[in-house]
Amino acid sequence: MKILVLNGSPKREKSDTMHMTRAFLKGMNDACRNEITQIDVIDKHIEYCCGCFSCKRNGGSCIHNDDMAEILRGILATDLLLFSFPLYSYSMPAHLKALIDRTMPLSSLAMQKTGDRYEHPSQYDFSRLKYAMICGCGFPNAAHNFEGMMMQFKLMFGEENSTIITVPETPMFNVPEADPVTKPFLTLLRQAGREYAATGSVLPSIMEKLRIPMIPEDVYAEICNREA
Repeated sequence: MKILVLNGSPKREKSDTMHMTRAFLKGMNDACRNEITQIDVIDKHIEYCCGCFSCKRNGGSCIHNDDMAEILRGILATDLLLFSFPLYSYSMPAHLKALIDRTMPLSSLAMQKTGDRYEHPSQYDFSRLKYAMICGCGFPNAAHNFEGMMMQFKLMFGEENSTIITVPETPMFNVPEADPVTKPFLTLLRQAGREYAATGSVLPSIMEKLRIPMIPEDVYAEICNREA
C-alpha cells in the first residue's frame, strides 16, 4: 500500500502527534510492507487559494506556481492519505488548511446531489483511496474539543472510507519522564495500525481505549497549570 502522510505540525518530527502516527505506521508495517512518504507541510510553498476557479475551468491548472502541483500528484498516486496534526483553535493548523483549500483542482465546477447535500464531483477516480486522521490536543480530555474537526473531516472525505483517531494529553509524548504511561499507549496505537492494515478499520474497543486520558484529567491539568 502507498501511504502519504501529511504532517501538519510546525514542529515537524518533534510533533507530539507524530509520535502517535509513527506508532500507527509501525503497526501497519507489522502487518504488511507499505511504501510511506511523509510531507512536512510547514516546509512547502503553498499559496492561499483565491477562489478564482481557474483550476476547475482549465483542466486542473492553478494560477499559483508553487509546491501544490507536486503534492496533488502525490495524492493521486496514493492509497491512504493520512493527516497527522495537532488541534489548533478546534481545527487544523493554517498551513494544512491552505493545502486542503488548494485541492480544488481535484473536483469539477459542476454540482451533484449526494443524499441531502450537494457536492462538486471529482475529476478523478478516488474509489481506492482511503483517509485517516490522527489528531492530538493538549487538553486533559477529548470532550468538546475534537468534534468540529471530526465533522469537517467527515464532510470532506465521507464516513465510509475515513478513520479518525483523536487523543488528548499529547504533550506527554515529548516528556521522557512520562514513558511509563505513554509507551503502553503507543503500543495500543501500534496494535491499531496492525488492525487497520489487515482489515481497513480499527476495533471499536481499541478506539474507545485511545479516547481515555493517559493520566487522570485533574492530575494532568494540575501539572500543566504549575508550568503556566
